[in-house]
Amino acid sequence: MKQNRPAGYAFLLEKNKLDAIPNWHSSWVGQTGKRSEIIQDGLVETTYPLSYWPGECDGNHLEFALKYDGINLATLALLFEVIDASSLSEWIASKPTGKYARKIWFLYEYLTGRKLPLQDLTQGNYIDLLENKLYYTSKRAQPLFFSKTEGNEFTFESIASRGNASGNIYEAVQRQRINNNLAGSPEFCPIVRRTEKLTEMERIDIAQRCREIVTAYPPELLKRALSYLYGKETRASFEIEHIRPDSSRSDKFITLLTTAEHRDFCEKALLIEIQNSIVDPRFCDTDYRQNQNYVGQTVTTWQEKIHYISPKPEDLTGLMEGLVSTHQKLKRQPGIPAVIHAAIIAYGFVFLHPFEDGNGRIHRFLIHNILAQRGLVPEGLMFPVSAAMLNNKILYDRSLEAFSIPLLKLIDYELNDSGEITVSGQTGIWYRYIDMTAQVEALYEFVIKTIDEELKNELDILVGYDRTKKALQEIVDMPDRQIDLFIRLCLQNSGHLSATKRESHFGMLTDEEIERMEAAVRTNYAS
Repeated sequence: MKQNRPAGYAFLLEKNKLDAIPNWHSSWVGQTGKRSEIIQDGLVETTYPLSYWPGECDGNHLEFALKYDGINLATLALLFEVIDASSLSEWIASKPTGKYARKIWFLYEYLTGRKLPLQDLTQGNYIDLLENKLYYTSKRAQPLFFSKTEGNEFTFESIASRGNASGNIYEAVQRQRINNNLAGSPEFCPIVRRTEKLTEMERIDIAQRCREIVTAYPPELLKRALSYLYGKETRASFEIEHIRPDSSRSDKFITLLTTAEHRDFCEKALLIEIQNSIVDPRFCDTDYRQNQNYVGQTVTTWQEKIHYISPKPEDLTGLMEGLVSTHQKLKRQPGIPAVIHAAIIAYGFVFLHPFEDGNGRIHRFLIHNILAQRGLVPEGLMFPVSAAMLNNKILYDRSLEAFSIPLLKLIDYELNDSGEITVSGQTGIWYRYIDMTAQVEALYEFVIKTIDEELKNELDILVGYDRTKKALQEIVDMPDRQIDLFIRLCLQNSGHLSATKRESHFGMLTDEEIERMEAAVRTNYAS
């Protein structure tokens, strides 16, 4: 019996002997009339009936891929470097009004910067590149057309604005009559799919949950809580990287966090300024890094385990320019939720790893910065999101590994005895066109956990402290410092003061006073 045959992306990758980061969906065509599906580790593999077989033509498999596997920019960019442009042009010309042919035509020129020998379309409706029901898409931008340059290159230039029936405005590309609603640019263009999980999370009114917190606690308590929250966030962000900072470095990071709501930091000069403010002065950068770096772990004296390899320095400038321009584009996209915006830019930043040191802390700071700038976090409130990441470390690691693990399998590198790494081949497309669905899902979880657990718990602790302090003062009118110490020591010992601590700190109190004060601590912190 014949085996199932790959179709779509899987067919084209196998045919051209190429490896790619696995697409979320892969297609096969069986020898029967049955359809089946296997879902494992977030990947979907579908086997279609024999009648679905698209034949041997590359164009037909590209169409099959867009129709059933979705748009994977990195895989398409890889394939367009080896697929014969003349044959592809003939296939597109044979389907002048075909929806998928027009999309493939646009994507070829968008991803390669090379123009196919085809005449511009002059009639027909404009169609959206990404389907809004399947992807989070751009809703407003300047329309574009292609302008010829020397050789076979082209550039994008603006034409008059164009709207669709729903009132959204896209980059309307005249050549293929395509509404380019991608979220990014050719230099950095992430994809986020509308999964069931994200659709469900989008229904949660995060801003309303924040407002409920603001109104549920006294303003004075919220002001007091800020200093605790800034400290908690700082400790957690450093601890994630297994760093124990001195008080000076902690204070600098706290100062940085207090500025998150006041200005947009996602531009080159300010990112360098941030890096300089949070790292040891000896490791301050004046520009993006000029050497190849990686994230590793020393296993033995002679062995280093590589966890992640960053983009090549020669690719970095373009990638970072693309990241910043994508951020500016998303700022003008009210239809794309703030959490998605923050995830794209913050995770994009840490994946690009533009500095020698401080990338992780800046990545987490950017989450604060974007959520505050987008108005999701009320003024005067801050999210200890790093604490949620630290307390859910497996989920955080998985959000990073969703990209780093499959990427590492594609990178050819050598590590010398000095720990210097050399990367071979062209790797830029893997960082340029990332499917960030997994990272967006993770950040939604962290934000919700931050509100419902970290933030609320911290505020409830302060409420409990205020009640306890008042109750203790009614029993014994002690100095605030002694009350703080009594509460802390009791909480460290399940609501009871140990005999040793009592003798060394509270020998002046009677047994009855101690018992009543211990009961007050247990009662007020349990309620």
